[in-house]
Amino acid sequence: MVILEMKNISKYFGPVKALDNVNLKVTAGEIHALVGENGAGKSTLMNILSGVYPYGTYSGEILFQGEKCAFRSIRESERKGIAIIHQDLALIPYLSIAENIFLGNERAKWSVIDWEKTRRDAVSLLEKVGLKENPNVLIKDLGVGKQQLVEIAKALAKEVKLLILDEPTAALNEEDSDNLLRLLLELKRSGITAILISHKLNEVIKVADAITILRDGTTIETIDLRDGEINEDRIIKGMVGRELTDRFPKRQPKIGEVYLEIKNWTVYDPKIEGRKVIKDVSIRVHRGEIVGISGLMGSGRTEFAMSIFGKAYGRQISGEIIKAGKKLAINSIQNAIENGLAYVTEDRKNAGLILISDIRQNISLASLNKISKRGVIDDTEETRVATEYRSKLNIRSSSIYQKIQNLSGGNQQKVMLAKWIFAAPDILILDEPTRGIDVGAKYEIYTIINQLAEEGKAIIFISSELPEVLGLCDRIYVMNEGRIVGELTKEDASQEKIMRCIMQSMQNNRGVL
Repeated sequence: MVILEMKNISKYFGPVKALDNVNLKVTAGEIHALVGENGAGKSTLMNILSGVYPYGTYSGEILFQGEKCAFRSIRESERKGIAIIHQDLALIPYLSIAENIFLGNERAKWSVIDWEKTRRDAVSLLEKVGLKENPNVLIKDLGVGKQQLVEIAKALAKEVKLLILDEPTAALNEEDSDNLLRLLLELKRSGITAILISHKLNEVIKVADAITILRDGTTIETIDLRDGEINEDRIIKGMVGRELTDRFPKRQPKIGEVYLEIKNWTVYDPKIEGRKVIKDVSIRVHRGEIVGISGLMGSGRTEFAMSIFGKAYGRQISGEIIKAGKKLAINSIQNAIENGLAYVTEDRKNAGLILISDIRQNISLASLNKISKRGVIDDTEETRVATEYRSKLNIRSSSIYQKIQNLSGGNQQKVMLAKWIFAAPDILILDEPTRGIDVGAKYEIYTIINQLAEEGKAIIFISSELPEVLGLCDRIYVMNEGRIVGELTKEDASQEKIMRCIMQSMQNNRGVL
């Protein structure tokens, strides 16, 4: 039985046509994946379905359980049993798990909240999603994987019939991702239909019954996985409109002398007295070399990167930074930039870009001195630079004046890279530079990274995706619990060897304890 049908959905943002007569049909009790490149229209389509973009702002027809729907708000779609979980979770950090689960859906009698029932019902829902936490724990004290489970519990509290998940595993480690996918399959067995938006095609193939592919705001095809096996390359061809035979662009490394050395680097937690986060780490990077740092989430990779970049993280930092044989004293982010370092953060929305500003202003943000005279910004020069980098990095937008918040994830990532490339650094630290973006955009970013290495930049590349680290890097450091626990050449590296380094380190640490 068809539970949802979206017919000829079209949507404009000003002069830009985001959706062009899109059609989607979902069968009750299935997991239906929605895939496509960044900007293909996946999230826009789901925002229409859930009432984020209300009836009247788009054309087309929505039929849910055979009934024509015209949702004017999220609350209206929720009343019908449709719930959406966005990539950026809608939880309030300083409220408890129970309070978040029933926010806007309170367990109350005569307008007075029944806290006992709230707690009891929360415990029941947490059991359903497999989260063993006290419902009084604050959201801020949970990891991202557990917060995702709270969001699902929140949806179940509204008696959801159709659950929409937008990139639910983008920020999760492998274990949390597997747990979430297992839960999706359990919910399916209990009769809940799900629409899954994801760039992780291996996960899509693992759990989906059907896949609808969008490209440039139009429906390309729907593939039923129950008809037979399908591989990632088949899906990618539909997404990008061509065969993508090699996921990583070819490169002939031209590796020069050692350019950056970090020696005996130790960092203490800024909040917990006496706790070491980074423990006596030493690495080296050559000119023209891409050096990977691999490890499980929580291994200290981001903390290490931020602490190098002008002590943006941590306290009681000790150790040496040596560039081209000269010891540097870097005590601020401004110092770091002046000494030729750049850090592309993993959190582009909160720490990397100003979403309400346009492309032009974001590209010049780290280098205002280069487009200013006597402290006054030269608008003409800023426009020239933004236009140049928009073209150079193939940033897809209506113009350089388009707001960052209206760009796809891949194009936001390119703007962040443009910002730091314009700063003309010698050393780039790239922290999860392809998180949450599709295979086509990833390939473009890999190409940019290769070009930077070709120019002789020294690059530190941090990623949770092992195939990415193996496909791009010339040498790999393996990190675990704040220490370097292995170093592998490109020729010698494999997923098994990286994991072996981590497991061996864990066993050694247990032995010490």
